[in-house]
Amino acid sequence: MYSNLKAIVFLGFLLITMLVTAQKNRKTYNVLDFGADSSGVALSTQAIQNAIDKATKSKEGATVLLPKGTFLSGSIELKSNVELYLEDGTTLLGSTDIYQYRKIDGGNLALLLAKGATNFAISGSGTIDGQGRPLALAVDSLHHIGKRIDPKYNTRRMRPNELARPELINFFQCKGYTVSGITLKNSASWLQTIDQCEDVLYDGVTIFNRAYWNNDGFDIVDSKNITVQNCNLNTADDGICLKSHSANHFNDSITIKNCTIRSSASAIKFGTASLGGFKNVTIDSIQVYDTFRSAIAIESVDGGVIENIKVSNILAKNTGNAIFIRLGHRSGEKPGVVRNVSISNIEVEIPFGRPDIAYDVRGPEVNFFHNPFPSSITGIPGAQVEDVRLKNITITYPGRSSKAMGYVPLSRLSQVPEEVKGYPEFSMFGELPAYGLYVRHVKGLQMKDITFKLKEKDYRPAMVFDQVSNLQIKKVNLPNPKSEALILKEVKDVQIADELIKQVKTY
Repeated sequence: MYSNLKAIVFLGFLLITMLVTAQKNRKTYNVLDFGADSSGVALSTQAIQNAIDKATKSKEGATVLLPKGTFLSGSIELKSNVELYLEDGTTLLGSTDIYQYRKIDGGNLALLLAKGATNFAISGSGTIDGQGRPLALAVDSLHHIGKRIDPKYNTRRMRPNELARPELINFFQCKGYTVSGITLKNSASWLQTIDQCEDVLYDGVTIFNRAYWNNDGFDIVDSKNITVQNCNLNTADDGICLKSHSANHFNDSITIKNCTIRSSASAIKFGTASLGGFKNVTIDSIQVYDTFRSAIAIESVDGGVIENIKVSNILAKNTGNAIFIRLGHRSGEKPGVVRNVSISNIEVEIPFGRPDIAYDVRGPEVNFFHNPFPSSITGIPGAQVEDVRLKNITITYPGRSSKAMGYVPLSRLSQVPEEVKGYPEFSMFGELPAYGLYVRHVKGLQMKDITFKLKEKDYRPAMVFDQVSNLQIKKVNLPNPKSEALILKEVKDVQIADELIKQVKTY
């Protein structure tokens, strides 16, 4: 045993020695030595690229240094074994000339590009600024004068398609990279796409992306072993969005933790693109503020499989909706799957008005008069959401709903539309007949330690369950326990705590 311990100690010492030696041998290439301009006036694209190309040839890997200053650039391709390091006071500034941007096969236009690269990093305490608004407006102008026509131009909303506008970062089929410490801001489109990548870490990154439309913070697409931690996001569109663009791929082993998110859409969303699916996702210790749509939105509408999802320790203030879980069927040969979802230790405060009213770029308003929306868990006829567990959840609602604004009588619950092919959104059904939770087409729902609060009166019941089976409800605290609170329609195999029986009415 003693000899084994000595061997382990020796191997550990050898590994540390090798790492230290590798770091000592690691070269640093200063972009100024390659002709880069730190004043932000002249383009430094080629100088930065030349430094990266030389660094990638180093056997031990190398660092490309952007020293203090401003470096104006078009598209740069990151490569294997290279760390791009931005010193404090450094800004990598995206050009506002769309002709300075390119894309790599399989990816989108972006300031920083990579395809198939491994073992690389972006680090430091500097800033990458895409100048998204002037860049997007330049793209818009070129379309209207006929010099750069966007065939998918959004005429309804008067803006170029998101793919016609460059992202800050687009990495495709990359493996083993890290982004840490830096600030990412002002993309003309999505901030970044992580597409079919593996073994990725984002740590301590600040994201400010409110320059233009479609300003997501993260788009994680069909990737594996991705960790996003200790990040601070302020976005005009979804904060962290998991997407699946291919039926042959899916997101697997995704961890999102210790992040703060402000968003004019949803804070964390699965979908909307959901062809392959999302498996083994952990979301923990998230603070959400001033967010228009859902704190957590879990959506499969394109045939994808969502399973083994664990969400815990969420604090959401001034947020339009708490939980939205949706299984729909807008595309794909058959409906997807949503199963084994656990949500616990959640505290959410819903305002009466629009939470993101102070944003200068705001997501589209709900296009009908409405009362405050409840959380919802919904499948469709023939495809049920399965095995959802809700525990220790407190949601404060504003109340103030009015029958004059929208009224779904409990005797006519069937008038709530199915919207099988509808775009998944917490407002997709129009008026809903509950103020706290609406559940339909679900098999296996456990609820324990659920508290709903109302700031003002609401004429609707707290919860409606329609075509639900295997329902278990324990320890529910409601603001008016003497009124009808739990509405059941076509519910089978139900277990409800004795103290709640008087609050149940069946239709």
